[in-house]
Amino acid sequence: MSEQDDNLAAKAKELTAADKKVQLIYAFNGIGKTRLSRALKNEIAPKPEDHAAAEPSRNKILYYNAFTEDLFSWDNDLENDEEYRLEIKANSFTDWILGVRGQDQNIIANFQRYTDDKLTPAFVPEVEQVTNRDGKRENKTKYPAITFSHDRGTESSQGIKISKGEESNLIWSIFFTLLQEVVDLLSEADPTKRDDNEYDNLTYVFIDDPVSSLDENHLIELAVDLAGLIARSRFQNGQGVKFVITTHNPLFYNVLCKELSGAACYLLKRNQDGLLDLVPKDGAANKSFSYHHHLKGILENAIAEGSVEKFHFSLLRNLYEKTANFLGYKHWTDLLKTAPDERTDYLKKVINHYSHRELSAEEIAEPTEQQKEDVAILLQNLINNYGYWQQEAQDG
Repeated sequence: MSEQDDNLAAKAKELTAADKKVQLIYAFNGIGKTRLSRALKNEIAPKPEDHAAAEPSRNKILYYNAFTEDLFSWDNDLENDEEYRLEIKANSFTDWILGVRGQDQNIIANFQRYTDDKLTPAFVPEVEQVTNRDGKRENKTKYPAITFSHDRGTESSQGIKISKGEESNLIWSIFFTLLQEVVDLLSEADPTKRDDNEYDNLTYVFIDDPVSSLDENHLIELAVDLAGLIARSRFQNGQGVKFVITTHNPLFYNVLCKELSGAACYLLKRNQDGLLDLVPKDGAANKSFSYHHHLKGILENAIAEGSVEKFHFSLLRNLYEKTANFLGYKHWTDLLKTAPDERTDYLKKVINHYSHRELSAEEIAEPTEQQKEDVAILLQNLINNYGYWQQEAQDG
């Protein structure tokens, strides 16, 4: 194992050693949240070294992360261009929640709750013959694809393709519905009295950034719903399902911290040597955790050390967006009007170019020395011209 792998394994051990029902972790994108989820999975349900048959990892840990979304892909019907289908790769999660538990209507209800009640997914059934445990052939219904319709008054559009944000929302709704079902089943302490024992040995749920594309109102609603579900999950004397939640969204993090008052809260940071640290925080109300000041500190350090890189422009734009939103400006570029030398258009282009998420690293040149200086100019523009920062400092 590499030093980074050892470091991730150590962080996973640190999380599993904590006697906490809920652990919340804030981290920027790209820090290593998804890799941490894999390390946690390996810690909780390691593969046997002798290649012996092992209990499926899903029996011990449920996780929602980037790999969850990889189970879904579009069939764009290129030949006929008539119906788009979101195909589901064969997996035990959707087989259980749809085929065994029949929860398609609850998935739809959860999906429409955060999007549009006129946008309706339909889970396409497919019956096949399988051999059961007794060696007998029987029919089994699977759901290999999802189609979508949208109703507008008396008109209905069938077989449509939904947006990437709506797709992420649907995938989260499937997972959340599964989690609701599991929590309800495990609320019965006696396994012999449960009507399904699929998740009797579940010990952990790992959730990484659910539906970050939601608007703030729906994101708050989702966070409150998730917190409510976690709160009613049975946990007594250290026994029960434990939750680890990671996010790069400060609003989602803070709402969960406030709703789950007993949660252990951390900041996941990467050190200069590339290794990760979990820095304890005392919850959302603790002013030592300030997303804005954390961004500001990163930028100030990069400027002082002359180490400005491409990703610092993304942080800078994020800082402008959050400040503009807090102060009631319609757009973050409104804050550039106070920048020196009437360079508003130029500075806007610089930030947009280097923070464009759809461009790959190879397509963007390293910042020039002038552009690195522009980062300092843009940061000082915020600090010197918007009293919000002085107030934040007084409150912090």
